[in-house]
Amino acid sequence: MLDHSELLVIGECVADIVRLPDEAPRVHPGGSPANVAYGLARLGHRAVLLTQLGPDENGRLIREHLASGGVDVRTDGSTAPTPSAAVTLDEAGQASYAFDVGWTLAPVAVEPAPAHVHTGSIGAVVEPGSAAVLDLVRAARPTATVSYDPNVRPALMGDRAAAVRRVEECVGLSDLVKASDEDLEWLYPGEEPERVARRWLELGPAVVLVTRGGDGALAVLPDGRITVQAPPVDVADTVGAGDAFMSGTLHALAVQGLLGPDARDRLRAVDRETLAGVLRHAVASAAVTVSRAGANPPGTDELRAALGSVLPPN
Repeated sequence: MLDHSELLVIGECVADIVRLPDEAPRVHPGGSPANVAYGLARLGHRAVLLTQLGPDENGRLIREHLASGGVDVRTDGSTAPTPSAAVTLDEAGQASYAFDVGWTLAPVAVEPAPAHVHTGSIGAVVEPGSAAVLDLVRAARPTATVSYDPNVRPALMGDRAAAVRRVEECVGLSDLVKASDEDLEWLYPGEEPERVARRWLELGPAVVLVTRGGDGALAVLPDGRITVQAPPVDVADTVGAGDAFMSGTLHALAVQGLLGPDARDRLRAVDRETLAGVLRHAVASAAVTVSRAGANPPGTDELRAALGSVLPPN
C-alpha cells in the first residue's frame, strides 16, 4: 500500500550499460519513469516511484541513485533481475538501445490516491505488467490528473498495430501527453507529428506536447499551437533528455497549480502564456541534461539558470 504522495510515477527502472567508442562500458541508472521521478525529486517535489528492482548489483545501484535524489521507491516484491539496456552512443551522442527487460508488475493498492500519476514507456506496454499499470491509472483518475509518455522502444513494442492500440488507450486516459517526433514516426509512419497530436487531442488529453530534439518542442491545444526552440548547448549525449523534458513540464505545471484533481478544468482552459512558460521550463531542463553524460536532470537552481538561454515561444 502506498502512502499519499503529491506525484506518483509508475514504471520501469533500467540499468543503462553505456558503450562509447574505445571506452569501457559504464552503468548508469535509467528507465524513463525512474528518470522522471528522479527529475521531479531533484526539483523539490515529493515523488513516489512504483517499480520493480531485482536483488542484484544493478538493482542496488539504481535504488541508491533514486534515494540520493529524494525519490520514495516502492516495489511489488518481485525478485526478477533488474532490467538492463545496452546503450550505444554515436559520435553525435545519439543513443540507441538493446534491451533485456522483464516487466511483471503485480497489482498494488494505492491508497489514498495521489494528486498526479505519470506513466509510460516499457511499463505501459509490456505484458503482463502493463495491465496492472493501466488498472492503477484507471483507479487513480477520479482523484488525480494523469500524464503519459509513450517513449517508444521498437524492440519491445511487438506488433505495431497492437502497440498503437495500447498507446492510444493510454492517451485516452491522460490529461497531458508528451511524445517525441521519433515516437510518432514509429507509431504512424509518414504522418505529420502535429496531425497525430491533434488526433490524440480528440481522444481526451487537454494538451499534447511533441519534442523535436535540437529543433525544440511543440504544444498542441484545441485552439492552436505553441513552439519553442531548443537553447544552444554542447551535447554530451541524449540519454534521458525526453525524461528531463517531462519532469520539467510536470514541475512547471505543479508550480502553476495545474496538476491534481481540482486542476483538471484549469488545465483544459490553460492560457497560451502559461503554457509557453511550461514549454520553456521543459526545454531548459532537457538542455541541461544533454550537456552532461547520462540521465542527469537539473536541480532547481540549475533549471532557473538555464531558463535564461531559452528564447520566448511563438
